[in-house]
Amino acid sequence: MSTATRYDIAITMGDPAGIGPEIICRALAAMTPAERATTLVVGDPAIYRRAAEMLGAALTFAPLDAPAAPADSVAVAVVEHPAGEAMPDGQISAAAGDMAFRCVKAAVELVQSGRAGVIVTAPLNKAALHAAGHHYDGHTGMLAALTGAPSSFMLLASETLSTLHVSTHVSLREAIERVTPERITATVKAGHAHLVKLGMAAPRIAVAGLNPHCGEGGIFGDEDDRIIAPTVRALREAGLDVQGPISADTVFYRASRGEFDLVVAQYHDQGHIPVKLIAFDTTVNVSLGLPIQRTSVDHGTAFDIAWQGRADATNLGSAIAYARRLVAGQSA
Repeated sequence: MSTATRYDIAITMGDPAGIGPEIICRALAAMTPAERATTLVVGDPAIYRRAAEMLGAALTFAPLDAPAAPADSVAVAVVEHPAGEAMPDGQISAAAGDMAFRCVKAAVELVQSGRAGVIVTAPLNKAALHAAGHHYDGHTGMLAALTGAPSSFMLLASETLSTLHVSTHVSLREAIERVTPERITATVKAGHAHLVKLGMAAPRIAVAGLNPHCGEGGIFGDEDDRIIAPTVRALREAGLDVQGPISADTVFYRASRGEFDLVVAQYHDQGHIPVKLIAFDTTVNVSLGLPIQRTSVDHGTAFDIAWQGRADATNLGSAIAYARRLVAGQSA
């Protein structure tokens, strides 16, 4: 393979003790030869070969830029499993957590150097990540640190409902403290810019309220009237099609019926629960606000079924398809 080859997508292995290698091989096997030729994977080729053999998938893997690689082989940006370090299937281990981190770091470098367009991440395990000394709240925080981004935003995208979050992996108490004009404004603008890149001329955005019934005039809290409503008015005056605050017990239903293109949720569970209820298997996790583009599955490592040939790659397929949309937007 030529050193000048640029790949549309770089898929990270995730935690190798989980279902990442298996679902990646399933997704690769389902691709056309042309799609595989524009896709590289990050991780240890030996682990990918093991997963492919378990599935009976006719896949071959070769290190990135290997001079004698077969024409139909999948390119691998090699991140090896260190010899002698235990990494048992379906279990938390520091070795697996470190490998997951190193795969993400390598993928970021590939995108930054122009070798790949969009990163697609398989699931990692936060406990394993922390055991390896990498103290991030997950992929989103890790990617922000690796790219030097001051902040990032988590978008959950599906055909029926999409939500963007003012805060994600923090306590509910801290999430309330993060409901500020600055953070809401940045979240709405990030969502608007993303949808415009995908081809929407005037995205319709709804901002969910924080308190029950948006505080009911201050009876259940004043944050909606004091913080969210003035911020939404300012965004509308700036020319964005944004409404809110809208009570969280109705806004997601209204969006799912087509009234809005995006809902800005105030905290993790407020946005995650409705999307996962409606589109658990097809929801894609997308990182916004970074100097690189990344999509991901919206599920975990599933240690209980790892390396048993049982994992479903539907969600990864959705993440890859969304990533290809982003690649198309890069060249538009």
